[in-house]
Amino acid sequence: MSLPFRQTKIIVTLGPATESSETLMDLLNHGVDVFRLNMAHAGHKWTKQIIERIRVACDQTGRQAAVMMDVKGPEIRTGFLKHPLTLEKGDLIDLVHRREQGIATTKGVRVVDVNYPKLAKHVKDDQIIMVDNGLIQMQVLERSKKRVRCEVTSPGELESRRHVNLPGVKVDLPSITDKDRSDVRVGVEMNVDLFALSFARDAKVVESFRELLVKEGSDAEVIAKVEDQHAVENLSEIIEAADALMVARGDLGIECPFEELPIIQRRAVKETISAGKPVIVATHLLESMIEMPVPTRAEVSDVAGAVSEQVDALMLSGETTTGKHPIECVRVLERIARRAEAELKPALTDELMLLQPRLKLLRSASALAMQMEDSAIVVFTRTGNLAMKLSSLRPNRVPIHVFTDNPRLQPKLQMRWGLDPFVMEFSEDPEVTLGQAIKHLKEIGRVAAGDCLVAVTNALAIDKVVETIQLREVE
Repeated sequence: MSLPFRQTKIIVTLGPATESSETLMDLLNHGVDVFRLNMAHAGHKWTKQIIERIRVACDQTGRQAAVMMDVKGPEIRTGFLKHPLTLEKGDLIDLVHRREQGIATTKGVRVVDVNYPKLAKHVKDDQIIMVDNGLIQMQVLERSKKRVRCEVTSPGELESRRHVNLPGVKVDLPSITDKDRSDVRVGVEMNVDLFALSFARDAKVVESFRELLVKEGSDAEVIAKVEDQHAVENLSEIIEAADALMVARGDLGIECPFEELPIIQRRAVKETISAGKPVIVATHLLESMIEMPVPTRAEVSDVAGAVSEQVDALMLSGETTTGKHPIECVRVLERIARRAEAELKPALTDELMLLQPRLKLLRSASALAMQMEDSAIVVFTRTGNLAMKLSSLRPNRVPIHVFTDNPRLQPKLQMRWGLDPFVMEFSEDPEVTLGQAIKHLKEIGRVAAGDCLVAVTNALAIDKVVETIQLREVE
């Protein structure tokens, strides 16, 4: 039995290139599992409209995708510019806070507003400041109370509200901003499934954000984004506090030495899988395809490498927000992921945290399914716990069909490696429930007569809930 779907999930960020109803349906039909809304660039009216559009598209296509709201967190950005500034090497720039308060300008020196009031206090002479994901670099020459004078060392065109990175500097900004709180309220109102927290520096930040969600009445999961050196230093505690992890390589590659990036990614992926939680690799997967119709060979190798590391999901950003070929980008990820997955040898992860007594039965079920041809796992769950543990075991090339009677659970499972979630009412008779699940899988072409199914479920035995496995052949 060939896999009816890839086990590595695909997340796309929505924007002008992908916001139409027709494109949303096209993305779903090409296998998108999660739609991301980047609140650094999204207004509330658009957010509500696009979520409603997503839900309609899901109903029309019969594919249920999760909705992720990515709150922007404590970012430093340049201010509004009436026209882009063309910066040449050697140009002088004054970075100031609140330019409108009447700061005198110097002839021949450009003035750019920055939203961080403590910039002059926290940077040092000769420090490199990176703007717009490092495309523009400038070196600090001198500082005063009101300004930081810099010399452009890497030229480029500066547009409004570009991101500013201060490598190695621990900025003094609130972990959760007023904008974040406002965005969260909209997300909760629209029943968003997942929230991604930008610049999650430690466990305390993650816990504070979760408290905010609970206060607002949301049961959504929290994805912690690793974006700077402080997060890397606190990686283990962040993984423990969050529901999932995102390796956001854009800012991370600027904040940390670039040669460390692959090492950090491998460590983050390994530790998160070991903890039984999902991990996403994001940013610059297919960056060249923002303009070009095909990826570079290096990008193909990068994506295949992430699939081989068995990440739960791959995330596209600029490729699908403003890129010229958003659908083709999804097709490319699909092709690379399927081919890389086909090369993985049937095996289970042996991470120590997963080798605990309660996982022995699930490990046995996964091993049994991998030993048989034309096999799949069917799991029944109300909390998602069984399905998530099976996913973390990574039974290569074995579909995991998940049935739950909780509609809110389905989209949360959609992001996890290998899971194929469905909503179905459970009968009081477990045999009836299993029969209905197998019938549904046959109707939609997931299984066929002669396939072997390993069924995993909970059962009540003498007032104690135990996990059970059954072996069934599809008739």
